[in-house]
Formats: sequence, structure tokens, C-alpha cells
Amino acid sequence: MSHSRKILIASDHAGFELKEKLEAQLAALGYSVEDLGPNDERSVDYADFAHALAERVSSGESERGVLLCGTGLGMSYTANRYPHVRAAVAWAPEIAALAREHNDANVLVLPARFVGEVEGKAILQAWLDTPFAGGRHARRVEKIERSQNSTEEHR
Repeated sequence: MSHSRKILIASDHAGFELKEKLEAQLAALGYSVEDLGPNDERSVDYADFAHALAERVSSGESERGVLLCGTGLGMSYTANRYPHVRAAVAWAPEIAALAREHNDANVLVLPARFVGEVEGKAILQAWLDTPFAGGRHARRVEKIERSQNSTEEHR
């Protein structure tokens, strides 16, 4: 299995049920899926799972990951603190596609309390199927990685 066919997935308790369904979808599509937890719907702290996934995407161990929590916000705040992680909250397939096409989003974050199974699967599929457009978008994505001092110098 190639490096790009490996996807990490994690959630908190609010995203557990949808995580299980998306994990099955990914496996059916031929992806090697590593579930970083949790293993049930007991209450957990979303940040613990977001850190575990984001560290591995940031280091290059995995090219992509999927996170789920109630609103998607907590997971995205945590994941986006890591270099080279671009975690995008998507609530519709079009948002997921644009996140990939324009921002090279390498972590998809789903708001599990607001997205059902059918919609969640469609969002995941759009994110998987959409390539990064590059071009002018590559320059913009590069600017995300700049330090604060570097950004101030280029204004």
C-alpha cells in the first residue's frame, strides 16, 4: 500500500458513530485506515485525538487525516497548530472540494452533530477525489507556513 493511500482517522465521543462509518467507507475504497480512537462513545477530550493525528500528518508519516467532533471547530483549532497541517472544517461536499483544490487541505474535519451519514460520506468522497490545483493557490498555501516575522517582512 502506497504512502498516499494511508489515512488516519480520529474523533471524540460526538464523532464516534460517524467515524466508524467513514472508516468503513475508506477501507471499501482501498485505503489503509489507521483509527487513532476513541474505541467507544464515552466522553473524551477532542484535543488528545487531534494532537495524535496532527503530529503524524505534520511529520509526513501520513499525507492525510480525517477528524470528527461535534462542531469540527475544536479539532480544527488543535490540528492547525501543527506545521504543514491544513485542517478544513467541511459541512458540504463543495466546501471539501474547495478546501482541497484551493488550500491543499490535508486534514478533513467533519462537524458530526450537523452532518449525517449520507452527507458525511459525500463530503469525504469529494475531499478524496479533488486534487490540489496548484498555480496561484500554491503561492497562497506557501504563505500559510511562513512565520509571523516572515509574513511581516513581505507586506
